[in-house]
Amino acid sequence: MAESLLAAMKETPDVFLPEIPQVPQGRYAHFVLVRETESFPVFQTDGSLNVIRVQAGLDLVPNARVISRLVLFKRKQSSPERLTGRELLRRYGIISDSGELACEYNSERFCKRCPDCILYGYAIGNEGAEKSKVYVDSAFSVSPYEESHKAFSFNALYEHGTMTKGGETRASFGEQDHVVPQVFFPSVVTLRDPTYEGFLYVLGNLLRTDRYGAQDTRTGKMTNHLVAVVFGDAEIFSNLRLAQAMYDYIQEEDRWSEPLERQAVLEACCESYHTLIAQEPIAKTFELSGSLAADFAAEVTALYQDARWTAELLRTLAAATAKYADDCKAATSRRGR
Repeated sequence: MAESLLAAMKETPDVFLPEIPQVPQGRYAHFVLVRETESFPVFQTDGSLNVIRVQAGLDLVPNARVISRLVLFKRKQSSPERLTGRELLRRYGIISDSGELACEYNSERFCKRCPDCILYGYAIGNEGAEKSKVYVDSAFSVSPYEESHKAFSFNALYEHGTMTKGGETRASFGEQDHVVPQVFFPSVVTLRDPTYEGFLYVLGNLLRTDRYGAQDTRTGKMTNHLVAVVFGDAEIFSNLRLAQAMYDYIQEEDRWSEPLERQAVLEACCESYHTLIAQEPIAKTFELSGSLAADFAAEVTALYQDARWTAELLRTLAAATAKYADDCKAATSRRGR
């Protein structure tokens, strides 16, 4: 069954657009994820973890209390995923560091035509801008801040393994809060007006990215669990609402633990998704959830293990984004005359 999911999706009417449109067409692909920490990542601003006080759940009784939750800001999600995609584009010769294919991230030397530039957007002052077609918002931990972090001491050792050299002891030590393993951040990532290749590129970035936050060369390992994929004509519920609904479900099912059990969280996300999506004013055109979503993620993972398939996907997508860039430039020139 898993091998037919992508084909079924592709053959369903009103799911994928044949090309990237210049104006919004009211089609949205939503990836409902649970991001799970598997190390000790650091999601911080100004030297401390990002925390916010919000209502614990959606139900007024008995969960109408306010708790502190960790926040995974939107750029701490989208930037690593975007860089993962750019690595792949560079690996297969779609972009490069110099020459005709040069594309420099976060600079005035964005190429303005590769899949990264067109799907994730760019802004270069007076030289142009492209609005991102990938929507990401801040995600909130299901569990309270008090259960989700731990302070660790750090020091800077000399090469011989101590902090003392020449009779003097180095003073570079301190303490920093880290997010602990098995903290879960529900997150909805949305792709506006998806094409087949653009959809697979964005999903591949979600499945392939596994390091987030500061100090990602030393810590920050995470896994993105795909819980649902839904196509429709509007955006859907927020990350905060999903986290609150999951909190309610886990409490009602009496499955709260420290740390939370992965399977309990994934079940809570799937059930909460169905509850919340039923309340949305959205006409769905295609939907996968639960075990079908997991099967679909496995299918796409297997495709990315084939280097020839990946190269062909990226070449086709690059041709489509270059055509979109050329069409936009031509339209701008016509309006200017």
